[in-house]
This record gives sequence, structure tokens and C-alpha cells, in this order.
Amino acid sequence: MNIALFGTSADPPTAGHQTILNWLSEHYDRVVVWAANNPFKSHQTPLEHRVAMLRLLIADMNTPQRNVVLEQELSSFRTLETVEKAKVSVGEDVELTLVIGSDLLNQLPRWYRIEDLLRQVQLLVVPRPGYAIDESSLSGVLHLGGKIAIANLIALDVSSTAYRENKDPKALTPPVVNYIQQKHLYECQDTSKKKFQIC
Repeated sequence: MNIALFGTSADPPTAGHQTILNWLSEHYDRVVVWAANNPFKSHQTPLEHRVAMLRLLIADMNTPQRNVVLEQELSSFRTLETVEKAKVSVGEDVELTLVIGSDLLNQLPRWYRIEDLLRQVQLLVVPRPGYAIDESSLSGVLHLGGKIAIANLIALDVSSTAYRENKDPKALTPPVVNYIQQKHLYECQDTSKKKFQIC
């Protein structure tokens, strides 16, 4: 069995994430997803909301495979710990592929115990608009023992950061937009006008 592991900050999860999940569901026996607490990011939306939005995103997928599962208990500050949890959860006789965006490729050598991590997983790099996959980053990861594949998929040109900054609802799926509106997420107070506004 070949299992894809896909952690994302999901702050919020976008239509781009859903496109990636649909592609993964067609290429792997099982796709395991979780909302990650990224130690390099601050001021994240509370995890409970990010998990709920990710659950809505997965439920809204139009795929017959139904092999995409949310396993939040795998989430850890360190990816190596997540992989070790996954091995306990799914068993040793599986092939694990860690899915990352091309924006993370040059960060990989700085990850916690990266050589131990790369011994336990294959890497699938998903190209992201604006983040070219350069030879030096690939060489650095290969030098550490990484086994890398590059997905023949171009992710949508949307991002969680862009949504938080510009509030473009087309970046998100309707169920996630509805959830954000119901829970009043990504709003801030404009003290000069004494009312809440999107900012």
C-alpha cells in the first residue's frame, strides 16, 4: 500500500489544497491529511477551526475514491514525529510519501533530523506558482539521502496567505467560505471607526 502524507497549515484551506488532494487520491491508495501547527508561523487561527475547515474541504471533494482521510492525531511540530505516528497507525509494510509544496524544498535541509526523516519516506514535491524548483535545492535534498518525485500537477494560483490578506472568496470552496463567515474568522477591529471590518 502506498500512502501519501499531506500536512497543511489550513489557515484557511484553499481550492488549491482541494486540487492537490484530488490529484493525490488518484495516484495513491490512501491520502492522510492533517492540519499542522507550523513552528515557523505565528498568529495562526486556532487549530480547532483549521481542522473543521479541512474536514469541510475533504467532505466537499468530488472524487469517487473516497480514500482521503483526516487523521488529526498525526499532527506534530516535527514532521519526523508525525511519520513515526503514521507508521504506528498504518503499519510497517506500507510505503509512505511525504507531500510538500515547492515553496518548502529549500527549507528541508533545516528540518529536525532531516536525514532520519528522509530514510523513512519518499518525497513528492508539488509545484506551486511563484516557487520554481531549482537544481541546487533538489541537489541538497538528494545529498541528504532524499528520494524525490515531482508531481505532474500545477497547483492553483491561490494561497492561504493571499486569502487572509485580500479576502478573495474564489480562493476557497463554498463550505469553507460559509464556515469563515459563521465563525467570523479573519476579521479585525478597526478602532478608528469602532466597528469590525475585513482587513
